[in-house]
Amino acid sequence: MIGALELGLIYGLMALGVYLTFRILDFPDLTVDGSFTTGAAVAAILVVGGTNPLLATLAAIAAGLAAGAITGILHTKGKINPLLAGILTQVGLYSINLRIMDNKANLSLLREDTLLTPLREGGLMGTAVAVAIFAGVALVFKVLLDWFLHTDLGLAVQATGDNAEMIRSFGVSTDRMKVLGLALSNGLVALCGALIAQYQGYADIGMGIGLIVAGLASVIIGQAIFGARTIVIATLAVVLGSVVYRVVIQLALVINLRPNDMKLISAVLVVLALVLPQWGGARRLGSRLGLRPSRAVAGAKVEVDA
Repeated sequence: MIGALELGLIYGLMALGVYLTFRILDFPDLTVDGSFTTGAAVAAILVVGGTNPLLATLAAIAAGLAAGAITGILHTKGKINPLLAGILTQVGLYSINLRIMDNKANLSLLREDTLLTPLREGGLMGTAVAVAIFAGVALVFKVLLDWFLHTDLGLAVQATGDNAEMIRSFGVSTDRMKVLGLALSNGLVALCGALIAQYQGYADIGMGIGLIVAGLASVIIGQAIFGARTIVIATLAVVLGSVVYRVVIQLALVINLRPNDMKLISAVLVVLALVLPQWGGARRLGSRLGLRPSRAVAGAKVEVDA
């Protein structure tokens, strides 16, 4: 179970990225599946080549920023549908990721020094200390995202997602805000990919497939359980939702479900998180517990009884 907590906290970074696009920008970005692998591939190939793990991780973030910016440019300048723009970038990244990994489908990091090597050598992986460290990392990026969203630039990004026409009337370029938001989102996703590669000891060309479902599950489950009254609470809910999601997946494995069933379980979790808050019994229970489910993804709203 400790392993599920560790993974949940690391994947919380990816969930924060998904939250930024789906909730804040109201942009259904499917670049995530590709940019996650890009982050893992860049970090892995650089670490294998002898680059300092910290610099390799920073390079992975830069690659994710670029991937998100490409999706944003395709949408804003190319006038391509948001879903299609993300899919096009995702598909293109598959070939790019293979090239980054020197045309290898898998890169091993088991004998390489990574950011997590000190934890492994100290026998701290799988302990409360490792969980606390990963929680600290997730908290740092959560606070940074909170701070950004409360700056003038961050408020402009929020306004772009809420009412693009209104914010344009104040002279703000919504195209730039979308590109910025998508870049930051995929930078977080790529960071998560880089850390997961170092955590698992390998980077694989298919490790990002279907990841958007996990991201959506984390966002929806977290905000359905913990609420989203303010940005600070919403981002915390997203990280906690990632942990809940990974714990549920771990429990599913404990009861002998097959690993191949994980994608189906993820889809079912998202459906339940979207549907249950709309049922009368669930709404009354949530009201008694003081919980307030938040909006559904991509603009759909979940009505909550006062």
